[in-house]
Amino acid sequence: MDVIKEIESQLLENPVMLYMKGTPAFPQCGFSARATQILQHCGVPFGHVNIFEAPEIRETLKTYSNWPTFPQLYIKGELVGGSDIMLDLFEKGELQTMLEEATIKAH
Repeated sequence: MDVIKEIESQLLENPVMLYMKGTPAFPQCGFSARATQILQHCGVPFGHVNIFEAPEIRETLKTYSNWPTFPQLYIKGELVGGSDIMLDLFEKGELQTMLEEATIKAH
């Protein structure tokens, strides 16, 4: 499968998608750990890809998103950003609203 199509399929199948270093159970960097903690605190289901296990997605996603670092959070197929942006949106209460809207529309 073409890597772009694979990414688009993942984003379509998962209203909330996190491309991260490691897994939610075993994040392999502090930023991925923070992103996972924020999403878990919000209580919404989310898909994830460990970019260390998918080097082709890791490289392609940098160009696809025009965002060079990880983690990368997508909501409804749109890039939200990394853990710093997630934390800022969370502290303002905006992330919770975005996540709620995405998961309600998904069901």
